Amino acid sequence: MTTKLATTPRVHSSESGKASSILRWAPLLALVWSLVYGLLGLFWANGGSGFPYGPAGDPSAELSLLAKSTAEGTGPVIAVVGLVGVVVAWAMIVGWHTGTLRWVLLGVSTVLALTLTMLLPDYRVLMTVAYTPILLIGSLFGWPDAFSLGDAYPWEVVNQFILVAGGLVWAGATVYYWRQSGSACVACGRRDGRDGWAPETMASWGGWATGAAVAIPLFYAATRFAWALGIPLGISTEFLREGQETGMWAAGAALASAAVVGAVLTLGLIRPWGEVFPRWVPFLAEKRVPPKAATIPASIVAAIVTSAGLMFIRLAIGGTFTIAGTNLIGGDNWAAIAPELLWPLWGVALAIATLAYHYRRRSTCDICGRGAET
Repeated sequence: MTTKLATTPRVHSSESGKASSILRWAPLLALVWSLVYGLLGLFWANGGSGFPYGPAGDPSAELSLLAKSTAEGTGPVIAVVGLVGVVVAWAMIVGWHTGTLRWVLLGVSTVLALTLTMLLPDYRVLMTVAYTPILLIGSLFGWPDAFSLGDAYPWEVVNQFILVAGGLVWAGATVYYWRQSGSACVACGRRDGRDGWAPETMASWGGWATGAAVAIPLFYAATRFAWALGIPLGISTEFLREGQETGMWAAGAALASAAVVGAVLTLGLIRPWGEVFPRWVPFLAEKRVPPKAATIPASIVAAIVTSAGLMFIRLAIGGTFTIAGTNLIGGDNWAAIAPELLWPLWGVALAIATLAYHYRRRSTCDICGRGAET
């Protein structure tokens, strides 16, 4: 894939100093998060209210990896994992990184980060993120009248956002500890000598990855727009009519619009306007786009998209995913779930594209003084 990359000058920037400050807090935040959530597990294990998993606490528990959980059985596990997190985070804070211990701590923190961001949450996080701006705009026009913004945030879904936040904190702690224990700059990650991931190499990866991260949501959007227009693309006529009667396809078209907007924004990772604001943007015309304005939201979306896709794959393997009384696994309704099965690939592609953008745009580090050539 041939792409036209922006060539804005690499300048000495204070962003590396800010990154260093944020990362230094990550192990402490991971410790606090693990302590609080571990205590919640202990509270639930002893009969406390608000357990957000399983049939007793989650009306849509069948979507979750913890579908059969109970407070009595899962609460103690949460407490133990929280305690492990506290110990690991404390070891990172005090700087224990000799021999095998370093790899053990990195392994545990990586597992915590991946589990909390991608395995335990399901597609409701992504749907809530996508629906929130739609509901905010729709509320100005009284749409939809039967569903409010508050309805999108029940406790079991809020809990999933808490899990994702914990996973992101643990990801930050892992990056910090990897750099700090590996004689790399905590702010930028550079070491003496040339990086293994050179900016020009990542740029070549970024073009293809961005293409995939744009194509997959557009594929999803095409099916939803077709249904909104009354075209049974990949679904049965009966299911199409059911959706028309319930207004489901109007909501689907709104999500499709959000997917298109996301795809367009993703293109900014390889286009000049992703590095310098276009002339028509009020107040920001021709100013430099802060790299983190792109990398932070893109990284979060990559995580929650992957999580949602893994849920669909899990349900597809199980053979059951029902909407409006219709099982969407197999049969004539393949398009109702086929685009979602590609979402893990979308998430990985977006993560690679974001990493390429980061490497291409990083400037001389304020902390270690290493420049773009290293």
